[in-house]
Amino acid sequence: MRTVSMNESEQSRQHVLTQIEQACLRVQREPTSVQLLAVSKTHPSQALREMYAVGQRCFGENYLQEALTKIDELQDLDIEWHFIGHVQRNKTKHLAEKFAWVHGVDRLMIAERLSSQRLSSQQPLNLCIQVNIDGQDSKDGCQPAEVVELVQQMSQLPNVRLRGLMVIPAPENNAAFADAKTLFEQVKSQHAQPQDWDTLSMGMSADLDAAIAAGSTMVRVGTALFGARDYSNI
Repeated sequence: MRTVSMNESEQSRQHVLTQIEQACLRVQREPTSVQLLAVSKTHPSQALREMYAVGQRCFGENYLQEALTKIDELQDLDIEWHFIGHVQRNKTKHLAEKFAWVHGVDRLMIAERLSSQRLSSQQPLNLCIQVNIDGQDSKDGCQPAEVVELVQQMSQLPNVRLRGLMVIPAPENNAAFADAKTLFEQVKSQHAQPQDWDTLSMGMSADLDAAIAAGSTMVRVGTALFGARDYSNI
């Protein structure tokens, strides 16, 4: 049974990596310039273990409690854990201590809490500012006009590295990816450590090609890797 599952994991991952590679080649980009983040929310630790066994190292989780359980169960593996859900102020301590990346930071206060709660013995915590790039009522994220000031302030905090932007545009709104890239380039000069400003986290299974064409450096893929999600046990 296990070998079948492992084989499926390898095939799924290879399929997505090929899709990333082809999307890069279409726009003359180096395939290594786009990182694959495996979105593993709702999937059991065993599924992550199998994906790890075929080479995947970066995993993204949306629900803190579920993520903490997996981090504990998989502590024997050298996984780079990304938190890609909305960050609530009362949850920052666990995020600061247990994760390598936090993508959903949209307020200075959240970044300040993460900065103060990150242990100085750890590597700096990587942060992305979540931007509501196309003004959706239902989406978390700061407004594009707020980003300049947030970059100026967050990039000076200790124990964190401000790496870039994270966006989740409305379906079919591929123009928003170009807007995010423009914003990303515009604010770089405001960063206290501009060499750290290198990440554009955007694009999922359905819009990966358009996101890469616009300049994404990290795509978040779940269903194409793990299959459909089961929310019944959340």
